Order: sequence, then C-alpha cells, then structure tokens
Amino acid sequence: MPAWQESEVMIKPILVALLSLLGLFGDGSDQLFTDHNRNSRSAYTGTLEKMIVATGSVSMELDMKRLDGTNVGLKNSLPRALRFEIENNSFFTALVFNGELRGLLPSAMVLIPTTDAALPAKLTSSYRQLVVESMPYGGQYEFAVRDGISGFIFFNIEGQQLEYIADDRTLNISGGRLLVSNEFAAEIGRSSTAGLVIGEISITTVMRPIEVTQIVDGEVESTVMPANPNEGTVPGPDVIVGDVNGLAQFGNSSGTQVGLALGTDSCNAGVVDLNWIPLPNNDHPVIPQNLYRMSGGVTNNERFEQIGQSSLKHAFNALTEDLCGLGCNGVGGERLGSGCSDPYTASLNASQNGLGSRAWINPFNGAYPRGDSATPPNRHAFHPHTGPSHRILTEISDLRTTQNNGATYYAEGQYVTPHEFVWCQANPGQCNMYNNVSYRRYDVTGTESPFSFSPAGSTVRTQPAINAWPGASRVEIRPDPGNDGIGVVGFMVTNPSPGVWHYEYAVYNQNLDRAVQSFGVPVGTGATISNIGFHAPPQHPGWAADGTVGNTGYSSAPWTQTQAGGVMTWSSETFAQNPNANAVRWGTLYNFRFDSDRPPQITNATIGFLKTGAPITVQIQGPSSATAIVSGQVLTSGGLGLRNATVSITDGQGVARTVNTTSFGFYSFDGVSIGGMSTIRVVASRFRFASRAVQVDGNLSDVSFVGLE
Repeated sequence: MPAWQESEVMIKPILVALLSLLGLFGDGSDQLFTDHNRNSRSAYTGTLEKMIVATGSVSMELDMKRLDGTNVGLKNSLPRALRFEIENNSFFTALVFNGELRGLLPSAMVLIPTTDAALPAKLTSSYRQLVVESMPYGGQYEFAVRDGISGFIFFNIEGQQLEYIADDRTLNISGGRLLVSNEFAAEIGRSSTAGLVIGEISITTVMRPIEVTQIVDGEVESTVMPANPNEGTVPGPDVIVGDVNGLAQFGNSSGTQVGLALGTDSCNAGVVDLNWIPLPNNDHPVIPQNLYRMSGGVTNNERFEQIGQSSLKHAFNALTEDLCGLGCNGVGGERLGSGCSDPYTASLNASQNGLGSRAWINPFNGAYPRGDSATPPNRHAFHPHTGPSHRILTEISDLRTTQNNGATYYAEGQYVTPHEFVWCQANPGQCNMYNNVSYRRYDVTGTESPFSFSPAGSTVRTQPAINAWPGASRVEIRPDPGNDGIGVVGFMVTNPSPGVWHYEYAVYNQNLDRAVQSFGVPVGTGATISNIGFHAPPQHPGWAADGTVGNTGYSSAPWTQTQAGGVMTWSSETFAQNPNANAVRWGTLYNFRFDSDRPPQITNATIGFLKTGAPITVQIQGPSSATAIVSGQVLTSGGLGLRNATVSITDGQGVARTVNTTSFGFYSFDGVSIGGMSTIRVVASRFRFASRAVQVDGNLSDVSFVGLE
C-alpha cells in the first residue's frame, strides 16, 4: 500500500472530527464556505492541515489576593505575572482547512517556566510540569491548566478568543479567564473560591503542520507528513532518543541489587532512512540505559553520580510512528524512515534474552559482530538469569528514600548505530554520532524492593544526564576528533564550612572507545587535602561470550589514589595489567572528590586513556597554593624611609607583581606562594639596591633594603 494510502487511513478519523466540528453532519447552519450551497460537493474540496505548536509562550496574570481571600497586598506577595515557554513541538493540535481554523483536538501543550514564583504548596509542586490542555468535546470548559503528570486541574479557562493567521501560521489565544477549579479550591481549604476568576491567560504560538491532506469532493486524494523544518531535515541519518519513559523495576531483588529498565522512543531526525536490520545482521542500533543520582550538600546537588547501567537492547523491526513530530515518511521494517519513530517500552527493554553485552560494541563507529558469527553479540546460553541480570543494575541502598533524603534521580537512554558512522565517512560534515543521548528526571518511592518510579519532568533530548547537574561547570573532551567519540568533565567546588573547600569531579564517557584510565588534579603548593573519594556504578558479572577477556566481565576494583609531584591522581589498572580494568568505558560516569584547606584556582587536569592515545589536559578548578605575606621597608643610605620606590617580587613559578612604597618606605605583598624561593628587587632614583632571594615558608615581615648612592 502506498504511504499516502496508509496516511489516508490515519486521516479519516480526523476528517470525521473536522466535519463534525463544522456541523456538516446534521441540520446545523454552519457552512464551510458561505458562498457555496450546503449540498455542493465542491464545498468539501481543499487542504486540511493537522498542526501542532512549534514554539510559543504563555502568560498568566494571577491575583493572589483573591486566591488567599485577603483585601490588602502582602508584603512578600508573589509576582503577579507568571511566564512560560511552550515546549517545542508540543502536540497541542489544531485543524486548519483552507487557511481557516476549524477546531482544536483534545491535546496539551507543555509549559516551561521562565519566572520563579512562590505559590501555594500544591501549585508549587506542580509548577514545572504544568500543561494547558484542550479538553474533550462536550465538557463545560474548552481549556484547563493542569499537572501534566498527575492530571490535577488547577484552573479552568473560559471566555478566550482564538485568532489564527494563516500567513505566518500563528495561533493566538487571548482574554482567557482563569477560574479556580473545585479540586484546587478543596486543596487550599477554601471551597468558596471554586469557580472564582483568579486571573487571565494569554497564549502566543507558531504552529507547524504534521499532516497535510488534500480533499477533493469530500474524499481524501493524498496525504503527506512534512518534516519538521527545525529538526527533521538534518543531513544524513540521525537517530535520537525522542523520549525516555516508563522507568520501573523488573523481577525480584538479588542480594543487595535490583534490576530496572527504561522505555526509549527512537526518532530519525535525518533526511536519510536509517538502517534497522535485525540480528544476525550487524547494521542496527543498540540501546543501553543508565541511572544517575544527584545528592549531597545543603541543596542536595553537591555530587552527580551514576548508580546503574544496563546491558543493551538490539533494535529490530522499525515502526512508523511520528512521536517526535518530525513528519514520518512512512518507511519502516528494516529502515527507520526520515522523521519516523520506533518506540521500545520499558518491558521490552527489560526482556533479558534481548539484552547483549556492551563489551562487543565500538560506541563511536557502532561496529559489533554479526549474530551468526563465531562471536555473536547477544548469546544467553549457559548462564541463568536473576531479577537484576542485564537490566539497569542498581544497589538497593542507592534507591532507599530513607538513605537518600532529598536526592533526585535521572534516567538516560542512548542509541549507537553503525549507519551514522558509515554515512559520516562517505559524507564528511554529516556526522550525527554525538547527539544520541537523552535523559529525564524521576522520583523514587520505597525503602525496600520493589521500588516505584514516577517522572518529575519532561525528556531532555540529545543531551547527556550530566547536563542536569546545576551549578557545575562542564567541559566537553574530544581527544581524537573524527576518529573517536566525546566525553564530558564536570566539576563543582563548594565551601561547606569556613576554611574547607569540597572539590567534586565527574568524568563522563559518552562514546569514547578508548575509555578513561586515569584522572589527575594539580594540588597547589602547601595545600592539604583530605576525605579523598571515588565512585563508580556497579558492573555486571561476566557470562559466556560476553565480549570481555575470559568472559569474566569488567572489574569492579576501586581506583587507586596517589599524590606526587603536586598532582592528586586516580587510576585503574592499565590495559596491559588487565584488559577488563574498571575504566570509564562508554556510557558511564565516574566520580572523584576530596576536601582541601585552599580555595580554588583555574588549573589543568590530566586525563589518561586505557586502550590508545596520549593523555590530554582539560581546564578545571583545583586547590590553590598556600600563601604568605612578605613585607619590609626600603631605606635610604642614611636610614630614612624612601617613599615611592618600586618593589617587585617574582615567585618560583615566574609570577611577578609590583608595588610602590608608602611615605615611610614600607611595602607588603600578600598571596605569595609558599614552598619556594622568591626574588625581590627595588628600583628608585638616586639609589641602587641589591636584589634578594628569600625562601617563603611562611609570613616574612622584615625583608628590608638599604640603598647605595
């Protein structure tokens, strides 16, 4: 069946809905064209566009005094205006016929706050997951503001005016009155406010078509699904994780561990159909899943750690959904068509016999053995499965709410495919191997297995989860551009108590095949470090034909720490010592940390690799050197203080500074590095001074000079 005929099947319910809206079935007086007779079939001829919100913004003006029942303004009253951006490509769906708005389908737009606000507790907890929903037909209200996850309605909307401008495809909704819902009135304990007008909402959007249907004499002639002009026209094939969803525990716990899985929706944002040929062929994507936890410090964001990783799913049989709103071209099966989506539920990604070892995969070029080769990448013979086997392997202690109070969790999905690399080699500049990771925040419930999970935000597309670490600095690393992948070094320095600085580092390997084997941080001269720490996610045990040397799995040995030559270094075993060393392999994040008595300064960390390649440096913050004050007096040959003499000091690192003496000849330098020789020179008219080299092991208060005429 041609793609447009398949689309015709999809469009018929929409067409029926449109005709129902227009009153063309029945005795209503509404007509599609006022200059045509109602019985004229030509009145049913034209272009029907199903449209969603490409971009937009929402403004809510709330009268908080009316909500809380007071008659005077509060000293610390909330800002009256709440501002939101609309999530790009929100499926808030409109029907437009021949350039005229003919109705809205039940759908919702996701709101992203751009202003902070102190609101009633219930609204505050939902503030970052609000949606504006177009309600089902036949209800009292056409629109509502609700929690997009729980479904709780805060405000109903009435009195709105809709204006669609075909020339620029803008849809504006203005003058909508916000009415307190019955549920919200009950929640705040003021049932009398139910139905009360609390403010006004205005919505400005730019729409884009996702289905365009040509109708002739009431019959569908053709349908096309245009690509997203912002996302769906990436040169080459480009698989991304359009959505992560359904995080859940599967199976029982085993010992101290549980197994989780995450649903992933793949989307081809490229204009070229992506190869999706199943095993035994080795030209399809593989899908690993990860779990992270952010915790620690006063605001529970001091550290960002990976606490779980899965084996990987081998993709098969691409579907032709349009979950990313890119405009699917209808190609499926052994190809994921341009703009198309292929959803994998959490239960499908949890199917243990479908999960193969990561060790077989080169994450940059996507290469792995065929399934009918001597080394198949997904063999499960000769080993049993427990609940955690091959799934997101996670320690129970990392999930218990009693042990992780205030922690937040982030699930991450990733796609790796050989087709993108092959295309890149043939088409330089069209390399899409770097945007295949997306993440989503989740809340965890439970103190013992089984645990439950609920989403606490929307999927953040084409970004690794480390980007959710607020307040941290992040630096991308590309040790061998064009020949290997990328990673990220994140770091944060906090000052938990007077005179103590906590240094937290996270090294994330997105798709570097070489893996990270060592991480070194310079420590300033005289700085003291303590509470040295290291964290890595648990490794899966080995099994027959898992791709590791000897089928023993990757090591879980903690990295060793050494301090020498002014550098604090963590390292795993080398490749020569153990090919299965516990390195930062692709799709994993490791942490390094310590406390120091010195504040931070900009410095360069050194990253060493397991398999190949010279070490690289990356700019971070590390402890500064301990310092001292060096002071003294410049005197004439007669013993009088000499004013405005120029005094310079150069420390052992070659750093020079200059001051002028006071009216009595005194000078002082603070912040002089401890632990080395510094050279002091004096220049003044009429006098000559010999330079002095001093050992700075602490404050020096009497480094004086007497001039010679």
